[in-house]
Amino acid sequence: MFSQWMVGIAFFLHASSRYRHVKKFFHNLLENPSYPYKKFFDYTMMVLIIISVYILILHVKHDVSPKWIFFNNYVVSFIFFIEYLLRLWIFSDTSKIVIEQYEHDVFIQRRFNYFDAFRSIVKNKLSFVTSTSAIIDMLAIMPFFHEFRILRVFILFRVFKLFRYSRSLTQLVSILSSKKFEIFTLGIFATVIIMVSSVLIYVMEAHNPESKINTLFDAVYWSVVTIFTVGYGDFVPVTDEGRIVAMAIIVAGIAVISFATSIVVSAFTEKLDEIKEEKLIDDVGKIDQFYLICGYSPLSAEVARQFIRHGNKIVILERAKEKVQQAHKDGFTALAYDSGSLHSYKAIKIDIPTQVKAVILLRDSDVLNVYTALTIREISPTVILLSILHQDENRRKLSLAGINEVVYTQELIGLISKEVSGRPVAFEVIHALRSENSGVFIEEIGLDRMMAERFFEVARLPLFYKRLIVLGIYKTSESKFLFNPSTDLTINEGDVGIVIATRSLIDEFKTLMYQKGKK
Repeated sequence: MFSQWMVGIAFFLHASSRYRHVKKFFHNLLENPSYPYKKFFDYTMMVLIIISVYILILHVKHDVSPKWIFFNNYVVSFIFFIEYLLRLWIFSDTSKIVIEQYEHDVFIQRRFNYFDAFRSIVKNKLSFVTSTSAIIDMLAIMPFFHEFRILRVFILFRVFKLFRYSRSLTQLVSILSSKKFEIFTLGIFATVIIMVSSVLIYVMEAHNPESKINTLFDAVYWSVVTIFTVGYGDFVPVTDEGRIVAMAIIVAGIAVISFATSIVVSAFTEKLDEIKEEKLIDDVGKIDQFYLICGYSPLSAEVARQFIRHGNKIVILERAKEKVQQAHKDGFTALAYDSGSLHSYKAIKIDIPTQVKAVILLRDSDVLNVYTALTIREISPTVILLSILHQDENRRKLSLAGINEVVYTQELIGLISKEVSGRPVAFEVIHALRSENSGVFIEEIGLDRMMAERFFEVARLPLFYKRLIVLGIYKTSESKFLFNPSTDLTINEGDVGIVIATRSLIDEFKTLMYQKGKK
């Protein structure tokens, strides 16, 4: 009977949408840093902690209103107690544990063992109760259970609860915890020095009536103050032997401080990139609407500039870290994640349906763009997908992957061929473009306002004159291609310049034109 009752409740809770919604709400409120209401909850708890500690300090030498005492000992403690129970509740899914045990027992054709399920639940919850943060939470609510004055000291443990609500403090603990072995070694080293120096100074000074170091505790106190280079001066060795010990301890203290400093600096250095990435992810999560560009290349950079120039926000996803670093240098928001992986979108916490206006796929191959499109379509069936097409035979594959618009960079060649047909240069141009071994390439260069103004100016430079052919200008607003244009032609923002040259010369032409455009 008890087994049926236990399983029935577990299935009821597991199937209850209201119960799951409430539990998810409290999980987000207590544990999810990206949840919009969590910061308000954290600030409220931090204010309660500060008020509680202030009342404790004020009560040492001043009379405090009984209402404030009641508020501190009971109201605040009760709030922390409720928080503790909520954290215990959301720490694990009890109904899921029962259901899994029940299904396991049914699968092996035996009666449901509610004792094993109960033991798993207790074991799971104990892992929370015995955690450091949970112990601090429990000590912080101790005044709620007792009125003994000595237990009011436990209110100070509420200060440690600040680590739970402040991400910066949490990161500090995480950074230092990465150097556990080094810190443990430093602690042993410092302890040995303190013990040895305490005994030595006590032996050297305790027999001298003029010395203030009369007990072993005095010696330990002096050693700690000296080794950590504080030097209050309330205990000073008066014998020559004691002063020799003091000099040795001072030198050892400098070594301890240097060791500690190097540990902290190295820990922060190792975690600096991770901290920056977490901060960047948080910043991206706060952007309301942006365009997501997958893959970083010169084309991606130009597309990103066009979006930014028109007042839009962009985020770039690129797997190669060196390309991400280049994107940062170019002034773009970029994250080193694989755009074709579901894990990436969970890690960076981007809500594609609500945050992303459109996704632009500019990766190095059609296969990668197809894979990315399928991944994004699994997350959001409705988001707009735009993709570059590298090889025309893959156009159908991109369409089947759910891409709304495909851009094929070589489609302008047909328009150019039609325009130059019947002209003496036509055969040579098309032959050069189609020859795999000629080393000659055609390049379509999207022009912004500054680059449009300087296009012919750069083309007339000695480096490019007679070595780089300006085949034509595609007037975007007029949907018209102008073959062999005059240098007096007015080029507008958004027009496309068509040039023919070797790959290295084209790259140099674009780089120099962009650099001139920045001046």
